[in-house]
Amino acid sequence: MSIDVRIATEDDLERWNGYVDRSPQGTLWHELEALRVQAEHADATLHPLIGFKGQEPVGLFPVFEIEKQFLTTVFSPPPHLRIPYLGPAFLNMGKLKQRKRERRRQRFMDGCFEWIDEELNPKYGHVRTSTAFEDSRPFKWNAYDATPEYTYAVDLTHPEDDLLMTFSSDARSNIRNADDEAYEIEVGGPEEIRLIHEQVRNRYESQDIGFGVPVDFVLDLADESPNGHVRPYTLCVDGEFVGGILALEYGDTTGRWIGGVRTDADVDIPTNDLLDWAIMSDGLERSLETYDLVGADTRRINRYKAKFNPELRTYYGLEYGSWGMRTVASLYDSVK
Repeated sequence: MSIDVRIATEDDLERWNGYVDRSPQGTLWHELEALRVQAEHADATLHPLIGFKGQEPVGLFPVFEIEKQFLTTVFSPPPHLRIPYLGPAFLNMGKLKQRKRERRRQRFMDGCFEWIDEELNPKYGHVRTSTAFEDSRPFKWNAYDATPEYTYAVDLTHPEDDLLMTFSSDARSNIRNADDEAYEIEVGGPEEIRLIHEQVRNRYESQDIGFGVPVDFVLDLADESPNGHVRPYTLCVDGEFVGGILALEYGDTTGRWIGGVRTDADVDIPTNDLLDWAIMSDGLERSLETYDLVGADTRRINRYKAKFNPELRTYYGLEYGSWGMRTVASLYDSVK
């Protein structure tokens, strides 16, 4: 039986978030409300592709169409919003044998590529997958170039003391020896989101690096996400904001999204070590399994992230288009 790939109907959309929850590749970014927020702030048209084998759902592939200078481009996720992962999410394939699983996955992807070509005819495409996406061959067989990219993930299934002992000696010292009376860490709301966003934007601009993520995008995501959580962790000294990290929580994973930049405040406190540890400690309390440090491709930053003894995980950047058209790639911001 062939795979029927189509734009999700209203009935499909009512079940969409349940499908995301069931997919190993599903993330907060795949949820319908998050997709709609992305489309609004990227000035893009969302095409939520879904595939069925008979009545059984086999995959989701949210695609964003963006018109630039009379050219049609497709993205998943859309550019400029520093979204770490999106791309396809598969369903009901875990129990299949390898040959049958590959065939079903390939037929679903072929159906998606056929729909994109016939309905959009893009000149350029860029997809960034989640870490649970393991096989880039369907894209390579459809003229996409695949580039492995990396992130770090901390295993939160250990007891707190055991987890702390896996850290580097300086990380352990910074966490254990910090004076608990000298600072406060809290999970805030919209005002704290604004503080973190402003600090990150100022830090990037001081290095002549553009940071185009609108604060309203972050606020809308926090308001609209029904099953995921945008958690702004802030560290304050004497009631004054020093630093923060926006963490995203979905399923059994919490992730370091925006923040954790070097602070300009004159305080003798290991701000980011303490913020990362607070996120991990909360994750342990809520029985989460993973802390995604989001990104492991920047050598300078990796030295900091690696001290938490994370596991290296792979995802894929996938690019389509002629060499001339790939100048459009400048539209696409990296998350790292």
